[in-house]
Formats: sequence, structure tokens, C-alpha cells
Amino acid sequence: MSLATPNDKSPLAPHILAVALVAVTAVLLCFGALVTTYDAAMAVPDWPGTYGHNMFLFPLAEWLGGPWDLFLEHGHRLLGATVGLLTLLAAAACFRWERRGVVRGLAAAAVLLVVIQGLLGGMRVLLDDRTIAKVHACTGPLFFGVAIAIAALTSRRLRGMADASPVMACSAAGLLAAAYAQLVAGAQLRHLDTAVDPRSFAWLVAIHLAGAATVAILAAVAAGISWARVGLPNSPSSARLLAGWATAIFAVVLLQILLGAAAWLVSWGVPDGWLGEVLGSFSTGLLEARSGRSALVVTGHVVLGMLIFGMTVVLAVIAGPPGGRRLEEAV
Repeated sequence: MSLATPNDKSPLAPHILAVALVAVTAVLLCFGALVTTYDAAMAVPDWPGTYGHNMFLFPLAEWLGGPWDLFLEHGHRLLGATVGLLTLLAAAACFRWERRGVVRGLAAAAVLLVVIQGLLGGMRVLLDDRTIAKVHACTGPLFFGVAIAIAALTSRRLRGMADASPVMACSAAGLLAAAYAQLVAGAQLRHLDTAVDPRSFAWLVAIHLAGAATVAILAAVAAGISWARVGLPNSPSSARLLAGWATAIFAVVLLQILLGAAAWLVSWGVPDGWLGEVLGSFSTGLLEARSGRSALVVTGHVVLGMLIFGMTVVLAVIAGPPGGRRLEEAV
């Protein structure tokens, strides 16, 4: 049964462009994860051009037939440019056809974030700075979340839907914040200097492990709260959708934990002692995940983390803001 009302004549252009933006951004994030996995960020030493060429005019044969690192980095740049163009188109469509202030605000935020992200990417190359790379790795998923929020809010299927439960809204908001914080913590480990102090490394790993536990617990709580409301006399029409979505998030989080363990094994080897001793011994011997299998595991762990964050954005949109007011009604 369609969740859209028969009289819903909301324009399709903002939603179609937002969905296209989400899709291309997802591919861009996968390329970005591979760039980090293969340490390919400096495969092209100049910016915004590519080896003296205009980025868009770089010979196709040299790109596709060149080294793997070059393919990843130049492809990452082309995808970034495509995302920038789609962001402008989606924002223009939102300001043309959307009257809701929350959608327009998100569209403006997307434009600002895509500009910042592009500049961060260029600075990372020109300055060859790992700190900028960490910020760049945190801004990308944030932009992805904003794009997903726009796509969800402009969807006819989700239009007008909100759980209207303060408890569920707070649970979804907490899970969203925890999922993003976990991405930030993961970025610190992904862009780690091989000369890092063992104690600092131990703290970063401990924070990441604590974050994983927090996300798992909050996902379980969200699923439990949502299922408890299914079938109640006054439960909203979105209750079952919300429960299914929260359960899917919890399942993906469990898979992510297993993938995280596998990423540890291919990056730092098999632990041979208590965690504190292991962190100290392995922190100075980072392994580069360059084999196909290890690259797939490490990159998959990063991409799955971004997927979890994106899913929590949709959950938060359906649940509504903690204040109880529907996003749909925000002006």
C-alpha cells in the first residue's frame, strides 16, 4: 500500500535530484575509502589539475590504463566534481519548488559542505597534510547524511510520516549522533601516522571500541522501543516501518562489528596477548592493506560504517525531532 496521499502533488524534481546525489555520493565515498586504503591521495601531486592537464581533459587512456593509485585518485576527483554539480542542481530545485524551511536549510548546508569538502581535498594534496585528511574524512559522511536527509524529506512515501513519540525521537537522535561520532573516531585510526605514540594509539582504539559498543546498544534500544509501539491502539502508521528500519540498523551494526574485527586482523595481525599489550606492540607496525582481500575488508568496514550512519539519518527523519514537532511541518 502506498504511503503517499492521493492529493500529494509535491514536485518530483527535488527528490529525483536528491536521490541521484545520494547515489553518486555513495560511489564517491567508496572511492575515497579506497584512496585511503591504498594510500593513493598523493598519486596526483597537483590540484585542481591533474599532471598539468585540466582535470576534465586528462587523457582517458592515461587514466584507465595508468597505475591503480592514479585511477583511484583521479576518479575520486571526477566523482567529487559530479557531486558538486548535482548538489547545485538539487539545491536549486529545492529553492524553486520546496517551501519548507528545513529542506531549504539542508540544501544550503549541502552546498556549503560540498564547497568545504572540495577545498579540503585540494589542501590535503597541496599541503600533504594528514590532519586535513582526517577532517576531509569526517566531512564527507556528514555531507552524505545531509543529502540523505534531503532525499528522505522530499520523498512522497515518507511525506507527512512521523512517529510523534518523544522517546523514539530521542533514541533515533542519540543513535544518529553516536554513529557519526564513531565515524570520526574511525577516521583518526584510518589516517594514523606510523610513528604514533603507543599510548595514543591505545586510547584511539579504546575509544573506537567503546563507540562500537555504544552504537550497538543504542541500535538495540531503538529497535526495542519501535517494536514495542507496533500494534498499540494509537500507534502511528509509520510504526511498523520504523521498527523494521531500526531492526535493519541493528543487524548491520552487528555485521559491522564482525567486519571491524576482520579489519583489525588484516591491518595489525593476530593479537598474542592482553589488549593493552597488543595495542602497544602493534601500534608501531601498521600493515598496509594492499592485497585485494585485505583492501576489500578494510574498505568494506569503512563503507559499512557510512551506510549505518546514512540509515540512522532516515530513522531520525521518520521518528521526527526530539521536540515532537514534525519535520514536515517545519517552515
